[in-house]
Amino acid sequence: MHRQDLQDSEYNAYYRGYIHKLDPETTLDRGFKEGRDTIIQFFSSIPEEKQTYRYAPGKWTPKEIFQHLIDVERVFAYRCFRIARKDKTALPGFDQDDYILPSRANEKNMQDLIGEYKTTRNSFIALLKSLTEEDLKRVGEASGFPLSARAAAFMTLGHEKWHMEIIANRYL
Repeated sequence: MHRQDLQDSEYNAYYRGYIHKLDPETTLDRGFKEGRDTIIQFFSSIPEEKQTYRYAPGKWTPKEIFQHLIDVERVFAYRCFRIARKDKTALPGFDQDDYILPSRANEKNMQDLIGEYKTTRNSFIALLKSLTEEDLKRVGEASGFPLSARAAAFMTLGHEKWHMEIIANRYL
């Protein structure tokens, strides 16, 4: 299954920018494994003095962005799981800003964040391996819009690319 297989009707247009960060030939298997390695390498390379830097007041630090990526991956893995398992319950949205302060991301060391990320990513990879193509094509509802299980997975990959670009351009 490739990113180009997604139909616009499988996700809210808000996420199009994330999804289109991915090469059309990206597969979930390859994307999740290569993305894991890229993210680990990227965040490992951020100098310690830049890990809690804010380029403007009210903006998140690289550590907070990393925690945000972990938290969003958890939410989207859960959405993917529920939709793939034919759960018809509409899934609520979430306010990403509410998650940052209680995460205490800036108090964590980078190696702990990397460990948390690896666990989260490997769990999502295991979930994807357990799903069939039919499971991944199922469409449910999240944040008041249609969402397929596979779109939730592809959005996760594009979302992390989006944030790596922001960090590279505004923080480093």
